[in-house]
Amino acid sequence: MIRVPAYYTTWLFILLMPACLFAQDQKPIFIDVSKKAGIDFRYTFGDYTYENILESSGSGITVFDYNGDNLLDLYMMNGTWLEGISDSKGEVFRGTHNKLYKNNGNGSFTEVSAQAGVDDRHWSMAAGAVDYDNDGDEDLYLLNYGGNVFYHNNGDGTFTDIAGELGLEGPEKLNGFTKWSVGVAFWDHNQDGTLDAMVGNFLAFDPAYISPTTPDMMPHPSEYRGQATMLYEQQANGKFLEVTKEHELFYPDSKCMGLTVFDYDDDDDMDIFQGNDHQLNFLFRNDNGKYKDVAIECGVAANDQGQPTGSMHGSVGDIDGDGLIDLLVTDLRHGALYRNLGNGLFEDISGISGISGYFAGKGQWGAQLFDYDNDGDLDIFSANGTAEELILQYPLLLENDGKGKFSNVGAERSAYFSKKRSGRAAAAWDYDNDGDLDLIVSHIDLQAEATLLRNEGGNNNHWLGLSLVGKNGPVEAIGAKVIVHAGGRKQVFINQRANGYLTYSDPRVHVGLGATEKVDRIEIIWADGERESFQINGIDRYITIKQNSGKR
Repeated sequence: MIRVPAYYTTWLFILLMPACLFAQDQKPIFIDVSKKAGIDFRYTFGDYTYENILESSGSGITVFDYNGDNLLDLYMMNGTWLEGISDSKGEVFRGTHNKLYKNNGNGSFTEVSAQAGVDDRHWSMAAGAVDYDNDGDEDLYLLNYGGNVFYHNNGDGTFTDIAGELGLEGPEKLNGFTKWSVGVAFWDHNQDGTLDAMVGNFLAFDPAYISPTTPDMMPHPSEYRGQATMLYEQQANGKFLEVTKEHELFYPDSKCMGLTVFDYDDDDDMDIFQGNDHQLNFLFRNDNGKYKDVAIECGVAANDQGQPTGSMHGSVGDIDGDGLIDLLVTDLRHGALYRNLGNGLFEDISGISGISGYFAGKGQWGAQLFDYDNDGDLDIFSANGTAEELILQYPLLLENDGKGKFSNVGAERSAYFSKKRSGRAAAAWDYDNDGDLDLIVSHIDLQAEATLLRNEGGNNNHWLGLSLVGKNGPVEAIGAKVIVHAGGRKQVFINQRANGYLTYSDPRVHVGLGATEKVDRIEIIWADGERESFQINGIDRYITIKQNSGKR
């Protein structure tokens, strides 16, 4: 009789063990596929030096389906050489333009900005994608340093700028200097069945100003005056009328970096969070069409040390599974994660959640609350980099334990997280429609190349993707609350793609289901307050839900 040593028996058992038993322990990894996919975008800030706040503020990303083929395309915003602002040697960058990458459906992209007519040559910051006129295709509102552009989708793969006709170019100057727009939030603020727009403007940039305290560095944002954020109501003829003062939203010296619209107090109207740069943030509570700033009393005006910091943008989601929508605000200090207490108040849990330790000193810009591993809780990606100086930092991937505590797993998931960069915008999207969320990140360091990170699933977790369509198209869908009941738990989401600094992400609500193989029901509270319940069959797929097609 031959005896097999115990350690041989153990290894034999492992070799014969079904592969599926390992699958649950495996984790997704992110692979840099930028070159393979044909994403060759390289950002320019107008010259070869990093000297002013315009150059430091970065490059936007918008994900949208521009040609209606159910594949998500990519629009990347660029800087350019500007006379009187850029160095003379940078004139080689005169006329650099934004780029539109068409998704070919096979993992590759083709750059088509000139053919589509969206190769804008302003200094562009961000772009809001929305079907503003409910004609079935997505338009693009481009926010610039200088005049804004509204690209109307012609339905044939091309666009026409109609910003002047719509009244959406914006003023030439605000507070005495060139208007500097950094973002837009769309929603039906007056519930008349049409989309309105709130444009976030940043600060009154004086290129000639030199700081007396730090003459060798770019001036601090606090040394400039601000520029008012502006609310535009869509009229019956499709044009827009600026109504900021009428709705008590006129703050001429505010320094907006990002706008987030959601119903924070569950009273069936949309409220507005405005992240401000080195000022207290705003939370505008909607009271019958009039707005009141309640950020201080609600606890979201400053960080956990009571300080206004360089806030970027508010990202919304339920981070601890209690059914309440929380608020992540990236900033240049150590971030702020505000836990919703359910009574109209928020508690800053940056310390106890672990994020402040990871964020401290990094300088966070674009971030995403997204379920990267489809396990049913929201994780965090953050693109980082110092502001006043071009100092590179590590990007971060923070994994949620399901209860709102985070650990840094980036280096374990991708080589990308082991290299310092200076990141700005970051979008989460499933560009290959395989059910897990990928990332696209813009950078302004001297390498300046965008990075496309493909999520290589790595586990057997299930998922569901939801596209919401209101009775008037996107009007009732933007800001809608989605409650998914599955496996004895509920997950709550806000249908809001303007969810990061200079970013419009995947328009679909992405639901990680873990091991759960069935969704029991989906509840939707539409932006107009209507409530519906839906029964669905099947998971691991994308579906469209239309208002008034479910059971009340």
